Amino acid sequence: MAQLQLKQPIGPFALTRTLAWLRLCAIAGQSMAVMVCSWWMHIDIPTLSLLLGIDMLAVFAVFAAWRTRQPWAVHEWETVCHIVADTLVLSYLLYFTGGARNPFITLLLVPIALGAAALSVRAVLAIAAIAGAAYFVLVRWYVPLPINDSMSSDHGFSLHVAGMGVNFVITALLLGFFINRLATAVRQQQQEVQRIRERALRDEGIMAIATQAAGAAHELNTPLSTMRTLLPELRREHTADAALDDDLELLEGQVERCRTILREMVAFGKAQLSQAPEQIALSAFIHGCLERFQLLRPEAELELHVSPQLDNLVLRTPPGLRHALLNLLNNAVDASSLRNSNHVALEVRRVDDWLEWIVRDRGPGFAPTGAAAAIGESDKQSGLGIGLALAEATAERLAGELIATNTEYGAEMRLRFPLSAVSLR
Repeated sequence: MAQLQLKQPIGPFALTRTLAWLRLCAIAGQSMAVMVCSWWMHIDIPTLSLLLGIDMLAVFAVFAAWRTRQPWAVHEWETVCHIVADTLVLSYLLYFTGGARNPFITLLLVPIALGAAALSVRAVLAIAAIAGAAYFVLVRWYVPLPINDSMSSDHGFSLHVAGMGVNFVITALLLGFFINRLATAVRQQQQEVQRIRERALRDEGIMAIATQAAGAAHELNTPLSTMRTLLPELRREHTADAALDDDLELLEGQVERCRTILREMVAFGKAQLSQAPEQIALSAFIHGCLERFQLLRPEAELELHVSPQLDNLVLRTPPGLRHALLNLLNNAVDASSLRNSNHVALEVRRVDDWLEWIVRDRGPGFAPTGAAAAIGESDKQSGLGIGLALAEATAERLAGELIATNTEYGAEMRLRFPLSAVSLR
């Protein structure tokens, strides 16, 4: 299985990004607390020293925000350093505001709780040791919080209780919100792992089918060559029988068609190995696909719509795009035939930075269950059940998507890719 690349990793980077948001909240809350205590409650606190500590945290916050936007990985020790910096600044502020007697001393537990959700046991123990050391230092060394006239009656006990209430609300909100963010990242990671595993299993199935197809193509070449040699002789021997001659001519054309398909399979395999995309004008690519489709399904009544703004578009078509489109058109004809119709429609258009290939049919539409068919399963009696799987695999390989919906007249398959993945312009 290919190496998993997760869009929402949980670990040092997720925690560092969470701490960046938490740091901004801390700066805003600490600044507001200093202004309220100094200017509104008239408590004689060392305002300049406190604002200096908040400014140091703000400078570090700018650095941390810049760091999270850099391409290189965030290691666990670096996240621990960020937490240590936050703990030191908080301890500095608590030192000037009563030390361990300050009700906001329990905020030292917040980094430990967040680290426990994303870091190793060793890192969490290191963070806990640093926070514990800071607590015991603040128990012994601190600047007492001065008491003003309004607090002289109860020696500041009412202010302490009020601070405990505010601290409880802040801690509850911070832990609830940011741990929920980390838990959401965990769930997204699990979903991403499951999706990648399912894609790997599907790709393994497609690879197994491709291997068998390569062997079958090699083995079929010999009997097809024999039939290609015998059919002209049979036609010469039965020139008097017009009906048999027509059947033999049709059979000869079908044999030639099989040989052409085998040659295209070999060419497709070589293109896959080289990973060299084909450069072709969009109009020429569509013409080639439709020419091949008419040979495959001569009874089909195809309606084509191409957006005029795509006239000069040059495609960088990767291997598999042509086959994905032909599979969708072929399935559309089969669906329309269920309602005694041969009509199918192909629309090619540009929507923002996406190139869309829309195939519509006049069939009964998709079942309401919406469950995707597995490889080897098909609703058609003569189907192999791999057409849609191959089309979806092609779409995902090009960072696109395959969307199936029901319309008023039948079903619609929308194969869409970023223009940057399939276009030279």
